[in-house]
Formats: sequence, C-alpha cells, structure tokens
Amino acid sequence: MSPSIKKNTVIIIAGPTAVGKTALAIQLAQHFATKIISADSRQCFQELNIGVAKPTHEELKAVHHYFINSHSIHQTINAGIFEHFALEAAEEIFTSCPVAVMVGGTGLYLKAFCEGMDAMPQIDDEVRNSIIAHYETKGLIWLQNELKEKDPIFWQTAEQQNPHRLMRALEIVNATGKSINEFRKQQKIERPFNIIKIGLQLPKEELHLNINKRVDNMMEDGLLNEVEALLPYKKTNALQTVGYRELVDFLEGNTILEQAVNQIKINTRQYAKRQMTWFKKENLNWFLPLQLPEIIAQINKEIQ
Repeated sequence: MSPSIKKNTVIIIAGPTAVGKTALAIQLAQHFATKIISADSRQCFQELNIGVAKPTHEELKAVHHYFINSHSIHQTINAGIFEHFALEAAEEIFTSCPVAVMVGGTGLYLKAFCEGMDAMPQIDDEVRNSIIAHYETKGLIWLQNELKEKDPIFWQTAEQQNPHRLMRALEIVNATGKSINEFRKQQKIERPFNIIKIGLQLPKEELHLNINKRVDNMMEDGLLNEVEALLPYKKTNALQTVGYRELVDFLEGNTILEQAVNQIKINTRQYAKRQMTWFKKENLNWFLPLQLPEIIAQINKEIQ
C-alpha cells in the first residue's frame, strides 16, 4: 500500500449488467489489499443466487464482500438501508486499510452512498392501498401506463418491470403532484472520505453478446430450478427481478420456456440501457473493463 494515501478513499466501479464489474473489482481489491462493498440491490439476498450473477464461491473467498448474502428476501431493503449499511462497512474497512472498493449497477444505491438519501414525503394509507388494489386487478401494464403519463421523467430511468419501485413512485406523484425525482437531494452530503468513480462500458453489440451468453449459462447452471423453489415467494419485491419474473410466468403456464428465456435476454438488455442512461449523467471516468493499468493509473492520479 502506497504511504502517499493521506485520506481514506472509496473506489466505485459502476456500469451496466454483464460488463465485467465483478472481475475488475476483485483485481482492484487485491491490488490495494482491501475489501469490496457490493452495491447491487439483489445480490444481498441469500435466497437469490444464479439469476443475480453473484460472485462465485472462489471470488468470494478471494476477497471479502460486504452486502452479499447479507439479507433475506423477506426483509425490506432500499437505498436508505443500503446507505447506512455501506457507510458502516466502509468505516470498518478503513480501520485496517485506507482504500475500499465499491461495485454495483444499482445507480440509486451508489448515489445514496455518495450523496446521502432524501427525506421522502409521508403517504396516506388510502393513497397506497388504492394503488395496490388497482395494480392487483389491472396488472403491471396499468402501472407502467400511469407512470408514463404522470411521471415521464422518472419513467425514463425507472426499473420498468419492478412493480414495487413503480408503485412507490406513483404513490408520491398521486399524493404530492410532484415527481419522485423532485425529492432527490438538492444538496449533496459531503462524505469524510475521498470518492473516485470508475465507469465500465463496452460497445453495445459486445455487451448484448455478454448478456445473451450469461442468460444461457444461468439456464445451464439451474436457474429454472432456483426459481421453481422460490415460487411460493413470487410476490416479494426481490422476485420482481429480471430472470425470475419471466420464469415464474413459464412455471405458471403463461408462456413456453423458449419465449421466457428470450424475454429474459430482451429485458436484461433494456435494463442495461437504462443503467447506462443513469450512469452517463454521473461524473464517471469511463474505461473498457480490460483497461486495468489505465484504471489504476487514473486512481493513483486522483488518490490523496
């Protein structure tokens, strides 16, 4: 470890799904002899494995990861809870190393860690229950159409297949007449540590190949069996996840397996596009995933 590091530093590795974040994060953690904080809103769940592309057992043994297998799908996890968890993890890492690595594709979690979370308005039960009732009778398409019409700005970067996130945004716009984005931080919290942001990207065609191959590998590794075992919990927020939702449809007889797998690929590509839309608005240093020497050089240039 370089003695020139005068201020504790968190290196953030962000980017779309299947771009190669995990491999790079492990290389950087080993380079700086430190640990990793995951910023993935699904890999924290013990019950989800294959479909959320968790690091392998070997990768988890090579470098200690925080926020992997740390919670159950029966617990409520959100950006505010992650912020608190990750700040504590960073402080723990800083007791033995001045550098921590954070990696993930959940933009709101990364933003919460870097800038702090917002105080959201209180929502009357009547508003919330009305939305839930409409969703249960009219389905996801109704929910999507409501958000498109009432909060088009949020819709552009929303997890468009995640009913729980959409219902939360609809609650706020129905209760206040304002977009959920208007309640996002106007004033950033200054953290007592340095933050260096690295973004990973690939040409679209290459990323799409990675996504398609990953989905095929997940199916070969037993994703269908994993989803079948979780079928009793299909209404939990955690199961409203690409890769799980589509196979629930198949298991309930709403589609054939080939169509379900193809839909996973389509939905994952769309999710990756929304991730890039989000991250392109952030102040990241962009690299290709195999540019390790250039990434380390950038970090060394910014590190204090």
